[in-house]
Amino acid sequence: MAVEVETKDCTSLTDAEISEMADLCAEGPRPFGVGLLSKQAEEWVLVTTARDGGKLKGFVFSTLERVGGTPAVLIGMAAVGRTAKRSTYLRALMGEQMFKALMAFPDEDVLVGAQFADPGALEAYKALSGMVPRPGYEANGEDRAWGRRLAKRFDLAATRYQARSFTVVGDGNTPRVFDYESLKPDKIPAAVAAQFAHLDLARGDSLIVFSWAMVEDLEKLR
Repeated sequence: MAVEVETKDCTSLTDAEISEMADLCAEGPRPFGVGLLSKQAEEWVLVTTARDGGKLKGFVFSTLERVGGTPAVLIGMAAVGRTAKRSTYLRALMGEQMFKALMAFPDEDVLVGAQFADPGALEAYKALSGMVPRPGYEANGEDRAWGRRLAKRFDLAATRYQARSFTVVGDGNTPRVFDYESLKPDKIPAAVAAQFAHLDLARGDSLIVFSWAMVEDLEKLR
């Protein structure tokens, strides 16, 4: 059965749907609760869901906007259930984000930004280009400026964001991350995992990571 993907305005989310999201998250290590999910629905514009046989398997809160004139897909919070088909659901959710980006910003490269606390979740950026930060690449001033822009857009206090390492220092609350775990954690390159080694997950630390959907790749979705 094909994965059913739908994107709609957050204002149309029902209490039952938010409860369903909370139930999905309860199965993983980051149990985003109803209250936090309801706040996300207030803060973000769009919500994308992936269902299989009518059952929720993953969701993404996002917005399409220009940041300093640059087209961007900003992801506020996302989660994919811990099932054997999780990578399929992840691809479906991200494919929908890219299609929406193509429709909103034809003929332009689009930045994609989110917060991550697990190296396996970077699988979400598998089809994208120029990820920052990444092993073997020294971020330049413009890269760090993008990190600061995203931190501001994610409504993070400047004192909590460490621009050189793209690290968000937690405040004890649940971080608004892209919650996903790889089916094959042993296949994650050691250098990628090392980028997350300094995070205090109990405190709620995360990394701001961004990448690019290039126009030539987006065009293939037409």
